[in-house]
Amino acid sequence: MIFTYRVLAAAAITLLAGCASSGKQAALPAADLLGPANPQVLLLGEVHDNAQGHKLRYELLRQRVEAGWRPVIVMEQFDRENQDVLDKAQKSCLDAQCVIQVAGGARWDWQLYYPVLQLALTYHLPLVAGNLSRADASRVVRDGVKSSFDPQSVKDYQLDQPLPEAVRSAQQNEIVAGHCNMLPEMMVGGMVDAQVARDIWMAKIVRDQQPKDVVLIAGNGHVRKDIGVGYWLNRVTPALTVRSIGFAEGSDNGGRYDSLQVLAPQQRDDPCKQVKKTK
Repeated sequence: MIFTYRVLAAAAITLLAGCASSGKQAALPAADLLGPANPQVLLLGEVHDNAQGHKLRYELLRQRVEAGWRPVIVMEQFDRENQDVLDKAQKSCLDAQCVIQVAGGARWDWQLYYPVLQLALTYHLPLVAGNLSRADASRVVRDGVKSSFDPQSVKDYQLDQPLPEAVRSAQQNEIVAGHCNMLPEMMVGGMVDAQVARDIWMAKIVRDQQPKDVVLIAGNGHVRKDIGVGYWLNRVTPALTVRSIGFAEGSDNGGRYDSLQVLAPQQRDDPCKQVKKTK
């Protein structure tokens, strides 16, 4: 009875999720985004507020799960210290709204993630908290990348050495641009460290799920194969089959992902407008 209820709920949310912000049915994901075989690790990106991207990513994942794939789902949206609460929610909740109420925080538009959460409940896919907390990130900003990692991870990811210059430089460019080129110089280094620490933590969580297959749900910056989670996975566990798919409002891949799903831009206010007002 519970399984039937969950299947019906998943079907209903599929219909609801099909409507993008414009009210029109979103297109299906591009046919060539993912090959016929499921990878050991699938990194699925997002523009956090782009409704079409969430819909297309969900459709890609739904098709694979309904065909029999049973990966662990690691989500950036849950902080690591909330894993116990998330575990309890998965055992007691019949629908995704319950999971959101029990384990979700205030940082995310959870209705965009409802379909993925419902899919996980329906097919009993484990949900794993993938992100550092804000307290962890603040410690990294103050004390450096290795401050949030155990000694073995420090050794595995070579965190007692300077970050590779290509990684630090590219991350710095992204962070400065993402803050409208108005970020005080004294803050840049710490924010780069925090971004890198999140990537390494997600890579660690993904590796911890072996030998199970894993899907990571995270922002496009995190799923990049050149400087993000994909980079760190390849550096430490090169034998893993990893596939990275970006869901972006632009067609320039530039080696960031194995595949790119181009999205229509989400209507939103100029994100730099408020920053400019304070200058």
